[in-house]
Amino acid sequence: MSYLRTFAPWIVYALIPSAHWNWAALIALVLSIGLVAQQTRAGRTLDAQIIELGSAVFFAAVTVLAFTSPDSGLHPYTPALSSATLALIAGISLAVRKPFTLGIAKQTTPREFWDQPLFVRTNVIITAVWTACFAVTAVALAALADSGSTARTLVQVAGFVVPMVFTLRYVAHIQAKAAQLRTH
Repeated sequence: MSYLRTFAPWIVYALIPSAHWNWAALIALVLSIGLVAQQTRAGRTLDAQIIELGSAVFFAAVTVLAFTSPDSGLHPYTPALSSATLALIAGISLAVRKPFTLGIAKQTTPREFWDQPLFVRTNVIITAVWTACFAVTAVALAALADSGSTARTLVQVAGFVVPMVFTLRYVAHIQAKAAQLRTH
């Protein structure tokens, strides 16, 4: 459920029809800011909110653009730009050795596992998959910039569903493997 909360602004932005991109961006911005505030009040540090902070910055910029220049030539490319932004944020989190999934995983994982190599490696792999999916989605959305909104929406949804399904299955696989090692 943490992933849905983390990506809620992006999902909302993707699901609101393109004709209302200004309002979609504003709603996503408000959700992003609210999410950062809620997570901070709950004790989550800012370095564990990489996606949330990046979301707020991205949606602030898109909101300004959408309201000041609603007919901007960038409008058809904002779905691609949103996925590219997520790929960049996720990629940077890997480059600085703080995979964005660590902050999410720590919310449901006991503290004694946080520094274990398997836990960190698992999150590096999961973050790498999310990064790749975001990058592929960005390319697909750029290619579909002038197509109907249904195709773009399906690609955007797939860009979240595929890595989410991978995450769930991979974590289950790692947990089963760890349980098996503990019994031997």
